[in-house]
Amino acid sequence: MRLHTQSFFTALVTLSILGASGQALAEQNGAKLRVVGTQATYASIAQFVGGDRVTVDYIVRGDQDPHFVRPRPSLAQKLTHADLFISTGLDLELWAPSLIDMSRNKEIRSGQRRYVSASQGVRMLEIPQTKSREGGGVHIYGNPHIQTSPLNSRIIAKNIATGLSNIDPEGRAIYTKNYERFCAEIDRRLYGEDLVRLIGAATLNRLAERPARLMSFLEDRQYQGHPLSEHLGGWLKQGMPFRGRTVVAYHKNWAYFGELFGLKIRNYVEPRPGIPPSPRHVEEVIKQMREEDIGVIIAANYYDETRVNSIAQKVGAKAVIVPVGVGGTPAARDYFSLIDVIVSSIARAFPQ
Repeated sequence: MRLHTQSFFTALVTLSILGASGQALAEQNGAKLRVVGTQATYASIAQFVGGDRVTVDYIVRGDQDPHFVRPRPSLAQKLTHADLFISTGLDLELWAPSLIDMSRNKEIRSGQRRYVSASQGVRMLEIPQTKSREGGGVHIYGNPHIQTSPLNSRIIAKNIATGLSNIDPEGRAIYTKNYERFCAEIDRRLYGEDLVRLIGAATLNRLAERPARLMSFLEDRQYQGHPLSEHLGGWLKQGMPFRGRTVVAYHKNWAYFGELFGLKIRNYVEPRPGIPPSPRHVEEVIKQMREEDIGVIIAANYYDETRVNSIAQKVGAKAVIVPVGVGGTPAARDYFSLIDVIVSSIARAFPQ
């Protein structure tokens, strides 16, 4: 009986060792890497960068609020065998550590080699002077909704490519090539092919880090007797109807988008992240929209559309309700089409 018991425990130890080394063996044998993102947008970019070497999954759909996720075993199961985990890396997905604990996958914890912080290297906006949550929902590291700016998507893609290369060195050349393809497509769609050809993406992206500087440069410099601004295309050209215009937004999803596209966010229906607006504050927003003749209110499509439309109707404004994540609507099937939907929807709300 003792021999049988000893054999039983030997078998358990053997299975444990095999399980611990399973990911490494799978990588060596050419199996696809399992990548999981907190949000569908990160998974979509990871699919582009990883190509045929990865399969992707995500926790939060594009039409769900990433602030609030109830950790459940079914979600933790997605992380149990993940080879790479992608999170914003700030204080947006505060539920993520609990899911990781439930998954028992220690290698995807923050700081470990199978973890990617999507926000690494992003210039953060709206960093609070007082880093305290005593007054309610405050993002102490700055606004975490980084994905609404196409410029930030280039950084996200780079972080993902680096993470994949770290765990799969044999695929590094593929990940680098796909990352460069992703950036080239972003540049083309953001500025238009003509402007990229004339100036070069590197110069445009450097100028676009301060969008007002980019627009001044294009107005002041000429090519064949005409301002370079006449060669502007892509999303920035499509967004000209709302550049310099003022809107009210439901939540602070729009800081990075607003900076790049010159859209001014005058106020928010939800004054603090994650804190439902009081009736008094909503009335103050309505009053402000009337007094300042603000004719557009924008919101992510996972917020209460009835409330957004009600505010718009009371002041005769247009409500623009759009996805801010890939898959948030059928039309937002990848990152490029997501920005297509956002830009075109906001542009239609303003007279041409």
